Amino acid sequence: MKLNIKPYIEQQKVWPKTGHHIMAQYDESEIIVYQSYRPEIGNFASDNNYFGGAFSLNRMTWIKPNFLWMMYRNGWATKEGQETVLAIHLRRDAFERYLNQAVYSSYQSDLYETREHWQEEVQNSSIRLQWDPDHDPYGAKLERRAIQIGIRGNEVKQYAKDDILEIEDITPFVKEQYNHLLNNQLDKLMVPEEHPLILDSESLKQQLRLQ
Repeated sequence: MKLNIKPYIEQQKVWPKTGHHIMAQYDESEIIVYQSYRPEIGNFASDNNYFGGAFSLNRMTWIKPNFLWMMYRNGWATKEGQETVLAIHLRRDAFERYLNQAVYSSYQSDLYETREHWQEEVQNSSIRLQWDPDHDPYGAKLERRAIQIGIRGNEVKQYAKDDILEIEDITPFVKEQYNHLLNNQLDKLMVPEEHPLILDSESLKQQLRLQ
């Protein structure tokens, strides 16, 4: 596994406690995002380093750069249809391209002139943006907000193949860490090393409400 991992207890001491933050593992060239699928889709993706086979290009797909938020959504790979967990090494410039195109999935009165204007933006955009409460390893809601990005249309076709550098199946790692939780061994829990993503564009940071 190519992810950098560190003890959860060490990381949570320095992670921001509140506000909107894109928590992620990244460098100048790539950012890690997570998705969970049934084995038929997940195995194809990790074997071929792109999404194909049973993966639908006609539906919106959601990516999450925050590992623990993905674990909250998939129940640490226990939920039906989410048994295979993928760490997707995504081109950093592609991820920022998504952010620049993103339209909020719910109406934001301070960002859109009218509800009708927002609805028009939703219709015309291939990228959705949603902020949700982040969660701790046991699923408890936090004050910090976590981002997820929905991709559809022509963008999902580019995401599925061209924007991806590598796809890792990290299901064994997820199951190993879940066992620590089941045994109440939080001191043994290892998670990917994450930091708030720093963006250069002030207008984009404002649009995303980043702290």
